[in-house]
Amino acid sequence: MEQAILEKLKEVRDPEIPLDIVNLGLIYGVQIKGNVAYIDMTLTVQGCPAKNYFAQHVREHILKSFPELKDVVVNFVFEPPWSKDKISEEGKEKLRSLGWNI
Repeated sequence: MEQAILEKLKEVRDPEIPLDIVNLGLIYGVQIKGNVAYIDMTLTVQGCPAKNYFAQHVREHILKSFPELKDVVVNFVFEPPWSKDKISEEGKEKLRSLGWNI
């Protein structure tokens, strides 16, 4: 189920960067314990104003997609810090096709 959740998280887009949060490298891990999903994610900067948006949107999106889950807990972690190196090759290609210098 962890892999299925990770795939579903590819539908969640960053509000400022035209890329999903998985290919952007913001998801550090997904674990299922009982019927609760724990998602470790980071942000591009620690004081990101979209933190609450991500927490709510990720939680709602996964609960709607996986009704067998009782809850989704989003843990924000900042070690290791996010960098452009965390963007997947697929993500880098998409950004380059949109004119981003990455």
